[in-house]
Amino acid sequence: MNAEEHLNSLLSLAGENELVEFKEAKKQFDFNKLGQYFSALSNEANLSNLPHAWLVFGVENKHNVVGTEYIASLARRNDLKREIAEKTTNRLTFINIHEVAHPQGRVLLFEIPAAPQGIPTAWNGHYFGRDGESLGPLNIEEIERIRTQNKAYDWSAAIVNGATLDDLDSTAIEQAKISYAKKNPKQADNLQHWDTKTFLNKAKLTINGAITRTAILLLGKPESSHWINPASTTITWILKDKDGIEKDYEHFSCPLLLSVNDIFNKVRNLKYRYMIEGTLFPEEVDQYDPYIIREALNNAIAHQDYDLGGKVTLVEFEDGRLCFSNHGSFIPGSIETVICNDAPESRYRNRFLAEAMVNLNMIDTIGSGIKKMFMIQKNRFFPLPEYTLGNARVEVNITGKVLDIAYARKLAEFPDLKLEDIILLDQIQKRKPLSDDQAKYLKSKNLIEGRKPNYFISAQLAQHSDNKAEYIRHKAFDDQHYKQLIIEYLEKFTTAQRSDFDRLILDKLPEVLDEQQKHHKVKNLIQSLKNQGLITNSGRTWQLSKPSLSS
Repeated sequence: MNAEEHLNSLLSLAGENELVEFKEAKKQFDFNKLGQYFSALSNEANLSNLPHAWLVFGVENKHNVVGTEYIASLARRNDLKREIAEKTTNRLTFINIHEVAHPQGRVLLFEIPAAPQGIPTAWNGHYFGRDGESLGPLNIEEIERIRTQNKAYDWSAAIVNGATLDDLDSTAIEQAKISYAKKNPKQADNLQHWDTKTFLNKAKLTINGAITRTAILLLGKPESSHWINPASTTITWILKDKDGIEKDYEHFSCPLLLSVNDIFNKVRNLKYRYMIEGTLFPEEVDQYDPYIIREALNNAIAHQDYDLGGKVTLVEFEDGRLCFSNHGSFIPGSIETVICNDAPESRYRNRFLAEAMVNLNMIDTIGSGIKKMFMIQKNRFFPLPEYTLGNARVEVNITGKVLDIAYARKLAEFPDLKLEDIILLDQIQKRKPLSDDQAKYLKSKNLIEGRKPNYFISAQLAQHSDNKAEYIRHKAFDDQHYKQLIIEYLEKFTTAQRSDFDRLILDKLPEVLDEQQKHHKVKNLIQSLKNQGLITNSGRTWQLSKPSLSS
């Protein structure tokens, strides 16, 4: 359901309730009051077991649309998300702020996430709720209802009845001790005096000596994987050529602490060279930063929904791309939420497993690794990580090469650009679509030009980056320029076929157009000249019908 459909659905309600609030907010709205409504609606969504609630600006109580001028720009809406996050529990903020151009005026839909299970949402340290349409403090009973919710189901923390230390791999346990000491140097001396049972408890792999699913997954012998059936301990590496044809594969199982290194070594991390501005010497780097490979792979392990029975996969493409995938929804909702909030997620699918992996130095502090991956790719001038979310699956694509060295390098160096801006401009580099709001925002900052869907780097950015030739390749000439070429051709050679016009014009059209769009453009130019009465055709042969445009 799009934003306009959401608005119509909300307007059709009999009235306001605990989950929907309408406000006129024609020009301004008290920021503290906005935060109170955020807290109240978030808590009520949780208590109603719904994923979100709605605050609507530009609509009066009787559901008449009156329009609003509140936070008119996309940049200001993004700023508001950050400002709200600074004063809420766990930096919770809007899922999205939707803008709808209603016939009676502009409307904003604030999509507010439900409070996480077990964690009521506070604003400035105070909990708010709703009683019908009224805003007020969340009562003690409701606070406790949220706090005592069953937030404890954690697949990874479950005890494996019958499993013993004999089901764990001794080499994996020794490696775990080395990794634990590296992550926790202050415990290195104490570690020497711990027996295996004590160490596994301290590292949060076992609970009071009992073997958990996490212990089997990370340290279990290959033949011990049956203890966690029907969950899969398998990670599959696949090598494909540039056309997507499978060339090789291998399956890996527990202990995953060791298997991760084996999988890492399967990746053909070739050297990649490119020229840094201002030097005659090439920069040589690995195609894939080792941190990114390990972080993406370990994140897939940590956040896999093992109840679904699927496996983690890593597909390596010979054209310089890695694709990691795991089963399960992406709990934060969107990558933008992770990047903009810059805070750990308050909910985890496998908290016990994730904490153990932090202790074993497999992943960074929970929630911090994604932004670091983006920054590494940005600093290398490589395309940013690309996340595909949906169908209970998370897919992460990492490109190990520069798509456009001048464009990417200068883009990263352009002053005043936030990471959020670079993420949007990265979509241009990858020829990915932008929403109307995103395009409007980039145009407001004079960073892109062109018309939907064929946007390209702006003259301002090209001028700054000494990328003027690239700009000209993307920027279309006026149609008159191409028409004049056709006229001059017919003046010189008298007649022409459509194929002659294609050879004359196709390679001069902007590179943002694909081949089909370029051929369509030539067809339109010819038809326009015919409609003007300047050229005529007999069958497939074209000639001038009047004095030329230059006469």
